[in-house]
Amino acid sequence: MIIDAHTHIFPPAIKANRRGWLVRDAGFRAIYAPPRARIATAEDLVASMDQAGIDVSVALNFGWASHDLCVQTNTSIIEAVRRYPDRLVGFGMVYPPAGAAAVAELQRCADAGLRGIGELRPDDQGFALDDARLLDPLMRVMLDYDMIVLSHASEPVGHPYPGKGRVSLESVYALVTRYPDLRVIMAHWGGGLPFYALMPEMQVALGNVWFDTAASPYLYRNEVFRVVAELVGGEKILFASDYPLMPQSRMLALIASLELAPADRDRILGGNAQRLLWGERADA
Repeated sequence: MIIDAHTHIFPPAIKANRRGWLVRDAGFRAIYAPPRARIATAEDLVASMDQAGIDVSVALNFGWASHDLCVQTNTSIIEAVRRYPDRLVGFGMVYPPAGAAAVAELQRCADAGLRGIGELRPDDQGFALDDARLLDPLMRVMLDYDMIVLSHASEPVGHPYPGKGRVSLESVYALVTRYPDLRVIMAHWGGGLPFYALMPEMQVALGNVWFDTAASPYLYRNEVFRVVAELVGGEKILFASDYPLMPQSRMLALIASLELAPADRDRILGGNAQRLLWGERADA
């Protein structure tokens, strides 16, 4: 089974009226203002999956800086998963500064069967991953429902790009050590976080952390697959395209071109995500 662990879908109304939504959220505007930035619906994603030969995709929401926008788009993702229950796994979104309202929305997402929350964008949403006062009530719900957190991550150095942000590795460390039983996916290779796994305390802290390959060709040379596998283990790497930013078929072709052991390739392409999402073996 091939599982894309990081894709984005939006309601058809956003795709049809991009301009109207650009004024509603600064983070959305920073990424999607350029006309070339693609916006995809659930139907677009499923068509892409069929073309690329992908069995399941994790359909993520966006890091809205508005409780109302989170609610509206979460409903769209819930409905998409109900239309395609065998093809899509849904992750919702909450706006943590909304407090009790965010907790209630997270509960609604959990009750509707969404498997996680993401892609959190703390910079755009006005909070930090080490803000225990804000996050404790949310994390209690996450742990009660065995949900997964997927957060944006980016390097503090290197080239800028729309939406890069400044999610500090210190705040990520605070999150995973405060909630050691919480399962966390750090997007985009974790903003370099795997390279600290040589520190003994970091190796322990990263026990429940996975790293996805979303947008990898825009960020790293292909050696990143081998190096991260050596640092944290191949079982912690999740195939992810960041569709529609990047065609799913392009990421599949990239992985096929790498000199990976067949067992490692199978784990990265789907086995790791199967175990993370459903507790199944790679060969189940």
